[in-house]
Amino acid sequence: MEDQKEFKPFIPANKVVPEFTATSIILGAIIAIIFGAANAYLGLRVGMTVSASIPAAVISMGILRVILKGESILENNIVQTIGSAGESLAAGAIFTLPAMFIWMKEWGIGSPSLIEIALIALCGGLLGVFFMIPLRRALIVKEHGVLPYPEGTACAEVLLAGEEGGSKASIVFAGLGISAVYKFIADGLKIFPSEIEWAIPGYTNCAIGIDVLPALVGVGYICGYKISGYMFSGALVGWFVLIPMISLFGGDVVLYPATDPISSLDYWGIWDNYIRYIGAGAVAFGGILSLIKSLPLIVDTFRKAMKDYSIKGESSTLRTDNDMSMKVVMFGALAVIIAIWLIPAIPVNLLGAVLIAVFGFFFATVSSRLVGLVGSSNNPVSGMAIATLLISTLALKSSGMVGQQGMLGSIAIGSIICIIAAIAGDSSQDLKTGYIVGATPRKQQLGEIVGVVISAITIGAVLYLLDTAWGFGSKDIPAPQATLMKLVVEGVMDGNLPWPLIFAGASVGLAVEILGIPILPFAVGLYLPIHLSAGIMVGGLIRLFTERRKKSTETEKKEQVDRGILYTSGLIAGEGLVGVLLAILAIIKIGGKSVGDIINLSESVSLGQIGSIVFFAILIFTLIKYTILYKDKEKSKA
Repeated sequence: MEDQKEFKPFIPANKVVPEFTATSIILGAIIAIIFGAANAYLGLRVGMTVSASIPAAVISMGILRVILKGESILENNIVQTIGSAGESLAAGAIFTLPAMFIWMKEWGIGSPSLIEIALIALCGGLLGVFFMIPLRRALIVKEHGVLPYPEGTACAEVLLAGEEGGSKASIVFAGLGISAVYKFIADGLKIFPSEIEWAIPGYTNCAIGIDVLPALVGVGYICGYKISGYMFSGALVGWFVLIPMISLFGGDVVLYPATDPISSLDYWGIWDNYIRYIGAGAVAFGGILSLIKSLPLIVDTFRKAMKDYSIKGESSTLRTDNDMSMKVVMFGALAVIIAIWLIPAIPVNLLGAVLIAVFGFFFATVSSRLVGLVGSSNNPVSGMAIATLLISTLALKSSGMVGQQGMLGSIAIGSIICIIAAIAGDSSQDLKTGYIVGATPRKQQLGEIVGVVISAITIGAVLYLLDTAWGFGSKDIPAPQATLMKLVVEGVMDGNLPWPLIFAGASVGLAVEILGIPILPFAVGLYLPIHLSAGIMVGGLIRLFTERRKKSTETEKKEQVDRGILYTSGLIAGEGLVGVLLAILAIIKIGGKSVGDIINLSESVSLGQIGSIVFFAILIFTLIKYTILYKDKEKSKA
């Protein structure tokens, strides 16, 4: 195990260079807003989010080093720290908060206010930062060389290879621009449909479909073919096995929660009434099982963190070991918890605030340790949220806080803890990056807080836009994680869940676990329509092709995959931003008609599903062009 005295960061502790500057703060805030909005759209559409640390670092280098002629690697590090905090807070928020919108619409009481959303997000984000700070020395410093923190280490490698920032940044921007144009043509002008499907003849109620969208290809490429394959396998079980079997054997039976006979339902009707509940059971089982498996790790991390608390009061003279004051951290965390209890806009009582304090620190510790081992993409935040919601809903119900008040209180507690876990995990990765490059921890922690504040202010507006334009729980914005959390709270509070379907899903999850297949990606694939998993699978197959090419050396393959990750990060950001733009256009009215309807050309110009296939093929070619066929102009000149 390496000790801090033995490890030598890139920028020595005795050297002071520009770090927490106005330029880095402004650029980081802009990236936090952009990737926060893009990740919110992506998560609400497909139930998955991606890390923004590496693209944020690359964009930062492209702007600071090439355009603004900046020279400090630590400025770049602050930019990615602030920027990645934005996408992490968005990820935590979209897993839970849309449930409030759905409920309040059902109850006829409007929507949660922007202030309420901002306060919930801000409290969760601040606690995530505060709870991680005491863990830094135990997890980042003392376990350096033991806990790899894959995203944090990769981001440090990108920063250290800063001389390549110009060409790499251009790849991200190329992906962003191409994706934005593609998305606007598909879902703005609607010249071709972004979702295509075919019923399979002779196979009762069986269909295959695909969403031909850039972000899905990007997610598949970044996650890789294995995760993509697990998701697609879950979708195949749902759409090729369960839906046809329910149709075949259901007959004229009316089976709750549907109110019509099974024979009258098409494959979408069966998916909506039955398959998504089976998928919800599988996701819940997978999330809780992942926590149970992590219990030994959790106990060990807690023990080390508590032991390390005894020396936290000692301030270090080294710049690279200078954390925020523990007094500020402790009083700040206490102030936030009291504010959660006392501020009327946050629907949480004293019991809820206590639950947040206990489970918040617990899951911040879990998240910080887990991302060090398996990376942020595999952090079971949804499992932590489900466990929290089960306990908090039971606690509130037993205390007499039931009905609408109890349900909103439960989801608010779950939202704050979900955001705490997401931000703590992100902060851990960022502090790992900073440790390698020689950043000042205190300044990085301030950067995390800046990113949290900026994102908390903007996430409410993004959620409002998307809900107003399409409505959470709809086909356009299914909000899969949030609707799952909604089902959990309703099931505990009202007892109206179709438990046989939930237990059937849990049984499927158990069978998958016995077979040695990761449950969560399989379960998410089962829970979502096959159209999403098919699009993701395409991205995974392209990466598999890149990694298995016999004509390329290992070095060339690594460079091609790295370029692909940057390009597909741009694809995700571009689609997310245009998705937000289209939501704005959908709610702006001109002459009683929305701008979104005015720019819709589908009635006069429609290329149909053939057009979708052609445009999707062109999109795939651009990915191949920027990976396998890419020629680096700077290297060519050299």
